[in-house]
Amino acid sequence: MGLRIISGTLKGKKLYSVRDMSIRPTADRLRESIFNILSQRVLDAVVLDLFAGTGALGIEALSRGAESVVFVDNRKGALSVLRRNIDSCMLDQKANIVKWNIRQNLNCIRSKKQNFDLIFLDPPYDKNLIKSTLFNLDKSHSLKKGACIVVEHSLFEPIPTDFFAFDLLDQRKHGKTLVSFLNYVI
Repeated sequence: MGLRIISGTLKGKKLYSVRDMSIRPTADRLRESIFNILSQRVLDAVVLDLFAGTGALGIEALSRGAESVVFVDNRKGALSVLRRNIDSCMLDQKANIVKWNIRQNLNCIRSKKQNFDLIFLDPPYDKNLIKSTLFNLDKSHSLKKGACIVVEHSLFEPIPTDFFAFDLLDQRKHGKTLVSFLNYVI
């Protein structure tokens, strides 16, 4: 079974994926679990999808009533399939794709003049990208107080506990994956 939208206005819509292993899309069951936990937080949210890959998380959010999504990735294959998915779902008006190296900083979202309520962070596993990305998120001054950050990560790369800007609210294990829910408290 291929990648598809679980619920909302685009329920059942199939998404394009990448044939090689350079992109690891969030599985349908895991996405469904994440969105069940988020529940009403998605409605009218301004969403940031970092390491967006296929865009499945952000597109699922749009399908469930999010106001808009900024998708950020810098891999050529990801950007190509992401553009195809946005086009096939006819979401051009609500989606903005940004090619950016998240490892360096997140200055690309400062110019968006919007504050994000909901952030999806799904970096390549075990590359030590969570800490630097959370640091860059805080430094960007682009998050609303109380914003929810959903981090999909490996069991072997824990959420750093030395950030005062983020509180760990919940953590769920799904096989070899952890999903951590953080709250932006600054």
